[in-house]
Amino acid sequence: MKKKALILDLDNTLFPTKIIGEELFKPLIDFIEETGEFSGDMVAFKKDLMRKPFQKLTPAYKLSETIVQKGTEILRELTYRKNINPYPDYEILKGTDCKKFLVTAGFTNMQQSKVKQLGIEKDFEEIHIADPDKSVRTKKDVFAAILKKYDLKPEEVLVIGDDPDSEIIAGKELGLDTLLYDQENFNPDYKGHRITNYSELRRML
Repeated sequence: MKKKALILDLDNTLFPTKIIGEELFKPLIDFIEETGEFSGDMVAFKKDLMRKPFQKLTPAYKLSETIVQKGTEILRELTYRKNINPYPDYEILKGTDCKKFLVTAGFTNMQQSKVKQLGIEKDFEEIHIADPDKSVRTKKDVFAAILKKYDLKPEEVLVIGDDPDSEIIAGKELGLDTLLYDQENFNPDYKGHRITNYSELRRML
């Protein structure tokens, strides 16, 4: 069945987070290093921070309560104020004849600033931020609400994102088709539907 709607992630799906990550997260990294309490692999932590919510990293890196509390306070206020360029192939995605919904997870101020600096607000029917610091609402909850509000059948919707353990799982649990967008080649061995450029998208629509 022809797809009527696309549900899209933001980071590493519409733009490469690495182009802003070092500057964006500098206040947090500086604080962590100043505490002297971090004993993990900082290089790996920085890479993960650009791909995973901070809340998911706290147990994996055994962050102290001090780092978690203060780190969360820092992240609540972080915003990005420079222009951001989307992936060059975003124009192909933008031109598809489907309703588009942006569903991202993270701190509200930060994610809103990324959307604003990308200049993509008008490209979407709705933009949702699932902020675990404010609500227990998950991406899966948002997906389900979109289907209900717009009277969409599961087979009419395609979920696109870069994280097999986040939006891809959420989509599958709701019976939606999913597509891993992997321009950064994070998951070369992924067994499901995977593309590295939106020029490959039409076969899924």
